[in-house]
Amino acid sequence: MFDIEFDFVDHQLRIRTDDGGTRLVALEPKPVATFYSEVMQALGELGIETEIQSTPNEVDPAIPFAEDYEHASYDAESVHLFWRQLVRADRVMQEFRSHFIGKVSPVHFFWGAVDLACTRFSGRAAPTHPGGAPNCGDWVMEEGYSHELSSCGFWPGGGDEGAFYSYAYPEPEGFADYPVGPAGAFYSQENGQFLLPYEAVRTAPDPDAALMEFLQTTYDAAAAHSGWDREDLEHDPERWDHRR
Repeated sequence: MFDIEFDFVDHQLRIRTDDGGTRLVALEPKPVATFYSEVMQALGELGIETEIQSTPNEVDPAIPFAEDYEHASYDAESVHLFWRQLVRADRVMQEFRSHFIGKVSPVHFFWGAVDLACTRFSGRAAPTHPGGAPNCGDWVMEEGYSHELSSCGFWPGGGDEGAFYSYAYPEPEGFADYPVGPAGAFYSQENGQFLLPYEAVRTAPDPDAALMEFLQTTYDAAAAHSGWDREDLEHDPERWDHRR
């Protein structure tokens, strides 16, 4: 067994095996092709035979890693700040997730769009997704969106400091007009989802409460307009506190 960890404090890619083997690859300015070669070499030195999809997805153009000498930047300070954003967003999103007892994804990170996400499902089938994500098979989107959902997350787009987002699939009538909070949240016609700039949360008197309000009210927009069976899908995670 082995694991690969991105360390955004010491800026190293750390590879460890169950027999104590370790290799480090520096996270620093270098071409993607160089980084890819160093990672594969480190895996080989540890006796790990594995295949990694050799081209990125959800981007266009998708330059194969081994051939990408165009992208070579690495801003350690910015990477560290982004990691801290993810850590803080994860904490609140985990709390939000705990209020739902239906099918719900873990809070997880998508490498394609570089976003942290959590998705709730109503349990009902959805119309076939049209696909269209660059360099990503339509079947992937069809599978991911096979059932009605409300999804939220955080990604570095949508604002100067990134943005929180929330959308529904399929989007019900009236969804975009639902009153959501906190101040600063809005529905983006361009993106087909609600957005809340990270700076609006960071500068709020209670950032956690501001983000939770956004996650809850945008979910309300999806659940209310799509007629979710909320009584069976939602619960208060603190309902047993008085018995402890």
